[in-house]
Amino acid sequence: MNVVINHQAEHESVPLQANRKELVERIARAVREDGTVQPLQGMYLTRSSSPTEPLPGVFEPSVCMIAQGSKQILFGDSRYQYDPLHYLLVTMELPHISHVLEASKEQPYFSLRLALPPSLVSAVMLESGQASLRDHTSVRAMDVSLLGGNLLDAFVRLTRLLDAPDEAPFLQPLIMREIIYRLLRGEQGNRLRHLAIVGGHTPSIARAVERIRQEFDQPLRVEQLAHELGMSLSGLHHHFKAVTAMSPSQFQKRMRLQEARRLMLSEDLDAASAAYRVGYNDASHFNREYKSLFGNPPLRDVQQLREATRASTGG
Repeated sequence: MNVVINHQAEHESVPLQANRKELVERIARAVREDGTVQPLQGMYLTRSSSPTEPLPGVFEPSVCMIAQGSKQILFGDSRYQYDPLHYLLVTMELPHISHVLEASKEQPYFSLRLALPPSLVSAVMLESGQASLRDHTSVRAMDVSLLGGNLLDAFVRLTRLLDAPDEAPFLQPLIMREIIYRLLRGEQGNRLRHLAIVGGHTPSIARAVERIRQEFDQPLRVEQLAHELGMSLSGLHHHFKAVTAMSPSQFQKRMRLQEARRLMLSEDLDAASAAYRVGYNDASHFNREYKSLFGNPPLRDVQQLREATRASTGG
């Protein structure tokens, strides 16, 4: 699946243009150097002055929007590209690979990510009468949609609280509820409902994901996992892939390889040690799977990432 986004809005209204400009200015003031900050609980702002190498990560349930620039997310076999005209919704903790596509010192990449606590989503669903699912089948846990004017306005008002710390504790929860309400009413409402509703197969898949994430370095016994979830083996495979875009074994492999890459980068482990730490007993097998995912053998990949980091920071 390829999601290709056009970057220009030809006939935007003046209020929309003003909101986009204000969002860029407020994030620029809040994040003056490249990196990510959390100025308010659950709100993460990111700045990048250059395109980035593809880097692994794990999303928590959240809504992500870009004020300036563009980004690509690789999730299973799917590719999602988005920009200031679109938002990304993620409803489960999932491994992914992301990289900033458009950024420069003159026009840095700016983004805002807002965590979505399932308990708050549930409360807004019930209070607003949005609790019924239109489709009870398993729903892919990530997608990109157009960012409407009302939702953009709510995000801008949220960033204004950065200049009003005395008001933030009272007003942030209200704006959060509005954002969740507008997401529930929008194109991805059913996806968000699956984050909170107990029923169908999605909650079982969420438990399977959490189990694999916590025990990714242990042998994966899919038959036992299916039995514990009260599902057939074929049912677990079908619904797991419907939600995560991967089979359970592919998901575990992605978790292992991403953690190995992190260990080599941040803890300076050699490939064999990192492979052992994440559950591989065969170094050559690890090297083959690593190259298949990241495009280079471990040593060369880590060297290139470090060189790219030094170049982007002027080191």
